[in-house]
Formats: sequence, C-alpha cells, structure tokens
Amino acid sequence: MQKLYKEYLSELKTMKLFYGIQESEMTAMLGCIGAYLKEYKKNQYIITLEENVEAVGILLSGKVDMIKEDLWGNKTLLVSMQKGELFGESFSCGIVKNATVSFVADTASMILFLPFSRILRTCNMSCKFHHRLIENMVTVIAEKNIVLMDKVDILSKKTLREKIATYLLQEASKQQSLYFDIPLGRVQLAEYLCVDRSALTRELNTMKAEGYIDFDKNTFRVLKNLE
Repeated sequence: MQKLYKEYLSELKTMKLFYGIQESEMTAMLGCIGAYLKEYKKNQYIITLEENVEAVGILLSGKVDMIKEDLWGNKTLLVSMQKGELFGESFSCGIVKNATVSFVADTASMILFLPFSRILRTCNMSCKFHHRLIENMVTVIAEKNIVLMDKVDILSKKTLREKIATYLLQEASKQQSLYFDIPLGRVQLAEYLCVDRSALTRELNTMKAEGYIDFDKNTFRVLKNLE
C-alpha cells in the first residue's frame, strides 16, 4: 500500500467515489476497508465470465474494456473505461455475484480493489467516511447506468450511419465541442457499435466525402447536422 500512498493518493481524492473524503482520512479508510492494488498487462483478463466478484475495481492507470463473449468466442465491446472509472460494482453489489461479462486490460493497467462487503460494514470506530463512500457509490452507479443507456440508444438504431451518428453526437455532447477525440480505435469502435469493421470504415469515408464529418485517426469534427 505504500506505493499507493506515494503515487495515487492525491489522485484518489479527485475521483467522484471519494468526494468529500479528506486526503488525511484516505489512508485510514483504505486500510479499514482492506483495499489492495493489482497490476495487469495488456490483454490480461481482470474478471472473467462467471467469476465471483467480491470487490469494486477502480482504474488508476491504463484502460479497461467490458466485453461480452459468445460460445464461439466472438467479442462485443460494451464499455471502454478510462482512468478514474469504476467497474465490477454491478456484480459485487448484487445478490448474484457471478460476472455475466468479462473485463480485460486494453493497456497495461493498475487497479485498486475495494472489497464491497467491507465498504458496507462500518467498523467499530464508525468512521464517517463509510457513510460518505456509500453515498458516493450510489451516485457513481447511477451515472454509469446513464452510460449504458447511451449504448442502448446506439444499438436501437437501424442503420450503420444512424449508429455512427448517434455515437459521434454523444461524444460531442460529452466533450461540449463539435471537434473532439474519441477513445476507441476502429476495431474497438466496430465492436462497440456491433458492426463489421470494413463496413464501418467505408461508411465513415462516405460520410467524410459527403461533408458530414471530417476525421484524422481518432480526432473527429462534425460539419453538418447528423440527426
């Protein structure tokens, strides 16, 4: 935990999960709830399908993908998580703790795990941060549900162009700009939209040629109304 205190403590206090918890309280809190660090290599599984999930993961560095795999090994990217985001809370907080999806490190990643049962169970000292942590957890889970609703909105679209347009407009709205970077490469974007990569590339090039969008790698600009 000493490495955590030196390298990540100041960053943790800026995360939504720890809102209202003073840095001076953070050390005691992490020890009280039994927090622990684990490092993962690129493409290494963090949580596998059907695994019993007992802890909430917080991404301290790197990138983590939530994926769904079918019986034939085909993968669908559900959510790509960045630094500071939580994962695994839907299972560790629920009655059924077996994961129905997998979590994979998209890049080398450092994860802080918080045993959920220890978060809920206040210690003998009745540390006030326990109550704040629970309140923050509810807020963060609610926000993540909105993200999943955005994914449902995309998948509800009938055409490939509509799916692309919905995704790009969602990103533009999040970043409050018509000129923005997306966090997904072409392979990941095709998986996220549940479309063929070649078809995605063709449609993006067509939309660019028609003057609706412009892009260079992961940097996009919306030029016309896509709705």
